Amino acid sequence: MVEIKQEDGRKGKFDIFVDKNLAGTMTYTWAGEAKFIIDHTQVLEGYEGQGLGKKLVQAGIEFARTKNVKIMPLCPYAKRVFDKDPSLKELLF
Repeated sequence: MVEIKQEDGRKGKFDIFVDKNLAGTMTYTWAGEAKFIIDHTQVLEGYEGQGLGKKLVQAGIEFARTKNVKIMPLCPYAKRVFDKDPSLKELLF
């Protein structure tokens, strides 16, 4: 079972768990009230190749849509996700 938990604040994060074990994290930092920066995405050793990094970025995308804010993907992995999906351009800052 895969579960994602969020901790929001000036610096926030999304943690992804597989069978209740931490499998990865995506961190972000708020840059004002209207945007946040995805600064790091990491999938822990042993959990690679399962699409968990993309699920973390998707959780950030859903959060941005809910809050009606923009995203600046400075993390190279998150930037690739945005570059591959033109429908996400509306969220870019």
